[in-house]
Amino acid sequence: MAFITLSKENFYHNLNEIVLKTGSKDKIFVVLKDNAYGHGLYLMAKMASSFGIKRVVVRTTKEAKEIEDFFNYILILDDKIENNYYTYVINSLEDIKNAKINSKVELKIDTGMHRNGITFDALEEALALIKEKKLNFFGVMTHYRSADVLSSEFFWQQKNFDKVKKYIISKGYTNIYFHSHNSSSILRTNNFNEDFVRVGIAIYGFNELPNMFNKTKLKPILSLYADKISSRHLKKGQRVGYGGDFIAPKDMRVSTYNLGYGDGWFRGEYLHKRFVTAENLSILGRVSMDSIILESTKDKICIMNNAQKVAKQLNTISYEITTSLTTEIKRVVI
Repeated sequence: MAFITLSKENFYHNLNEIVLKTGSKDKIFVVLKDNAYGHGLYLMAKMASSFGIKRVVVRTTKEAKEIEDFFNYILILDDKIENNYYTYVINSLEDIKNAKINSKVELKIDTGMHRNGITFDALEEALALIKEKKLNFFGVMTHYRSADVLSSEFFWQQKNFDKVKKYIISKGYTNIYFHSHNSSSILRTNNFNEDFVRVGIAIYGFNELPNMFNKTKLKPILSLYADKISSRHLKKGQRVGYGGDFIAPKDMRVSTYNLGYGDGWFRGEYLHKRFVTAENLSILGRVSMDSIILESTKDKICIMNNAQKVAKQLNTISYEITTSLTTEIKRVVI
């Protein structure tokens, strides 16, 4: 099977760049949801903890249990409240009504993304329910829908969140912390003034902001490799793979490598545009479930070392490239 390497040096470089923005690593929530964006939950958690990160965000209680020994505070985005050990995000009034007494919660506010969260009009009722259910109320958060776009929407949502802050503080909640910044918003911000930032894609090495913003230099930490299964000579005119879509334009020496869509790799538009690997080798013909064919006889090939560049070839985003890689692929920290 193919394998993945994770660069600790690049990971720590990215975290240091965020520290320069926040002023302290204690203000950073590292987002490790969905198998740490496909990088490997346990390995990324261990490295983040070694750097000194104390707070993380995950999607489920199952993920939290896998890494609970590494962190002081784990925030769960989307799961049924199971215990008082972790902190759970409240996404709706129903979440509050269904919560167990003394549960630890943070309240998510819908400031304009209209995906999850309590609306401002429902905030008074939400606070009353939190008090009635005797919940341990720690924080208030929101999420920006257009932080990676040069428009007024980012500032519009910031103003909406400021309105929420003032209202909650006016109700006597003076020990509540607030956080709204994600990767794109912290990378475009020069004067960070919130309690925490939730950093996802940036710590993995990708700055998704357009070029008109000052670019913080980040370094991808994930590289994907495939090992050779077999090699063969192709004569000019011979075809390879399903459908025989690739026709050898000359006598060639090709090899099959152990990566396919069964591993989470993309089949792509093989008839119109051949994918080019990090070693400048084109995939020949169709991607199979467990293999690809390249004009090479090397024992090992680097398929990608920058998911952002891969995403441009496949007309998608870096998030989809890394999260698609199956958990069965071995991951190694270097």
